[in-house]
Amino acid sequence: MHLFPEGTRLHGNIPYLDDTLSKHLLDIYLPAQPQGKVPLVIWVHGGGWLSNDKYADMGYMKGTVAAILQQGYALASIDYRFSTQAVFPAQMIDCNAALAYLFDHAERYGFDLDRVALMGFSAGGHLAAMIGLANNNQIDEFFHDEVSRKFAFKGVVNFYGPADLILFPGADDARSPEGMLIGAAPLDRPDLAKAASPVTYVDAGDPPFLLIHGELDNLVSPRHTRLLSSWLEVHGVHQEMIVVPGAHHFGPMFDAAEIRQRVMGFLEERFK
Repeated sequence: MHLFPEGTRLHGNIPYLDDTLSKHLLDIYLPAQPQGKVPLVIWVHGGGWLSNDKYADMGYMKGTVAAILQQGYALASIDYRFSTQAVFPAQMIDCNAALAYLFDHAERYGFDLDRVALMGFSAGGHLAAMIGLANNNQIDEFFHDEVSRKFAFKGVVNFYGPADLILFPGADDARSPEGMLIGAAPLDRPDLAKAASPVTYVDAGDPPFLLIHGELDNLVSPRHTRLLSSWLEVHGVHQEMIVVPGAHHFGPMFDAAEIRQRVMGFLEERFK
């Protein structure tokens, strides 16, 4: 618990579906002294849809993790199946099942369901964006049959998440991370690539976005964030974009004080 402020309460390894899969688990971190019902930030880890876990990204984002809890917000971090276990939309089905658990058990943990935001990193930024953008479309294929589907989000914080799978240099390779996600080279199956791309789901009913990307990112080009930013702007959705000078893909530069202040300012404004 050294990453977390003193007094943080952990509810760990909670199954969000009634099965035995190790990837169907989530963690909930509650602030030390909650004042009534608390806002909830849902953390979606990165790893190319094929690695890492619900603790990932917290190490280099420890200042932001601490700020979220010190502000009196709850934090929930979720696991989901890798593309090596199941192709898209399995990841969306899992994330939405985790959300259903959190919304259904809000009373138990003291969540304020009128103040919920998503935060994701790389592949997790992609999934957070997909959840936030597709939520109002209620796409059957993105949900487990037995979970509730009525979510509302005040905002999405997307750190360097892919926006359009066709934009990747490896879009012609089924063995690339994006190819493994959909089970085919995106250029060979543009229908699958479109279904798995956040830009597909942008409309005027979407929540506000804070988009953060490294200027020198050579794994997920900042073109992804610029594209999503422009689509959100065209549809009249509030969006803020930060391109971090000299930054590559992930790392402590994204936890710098000025970035952290923008993130917390965005959340505070959304949670008013």
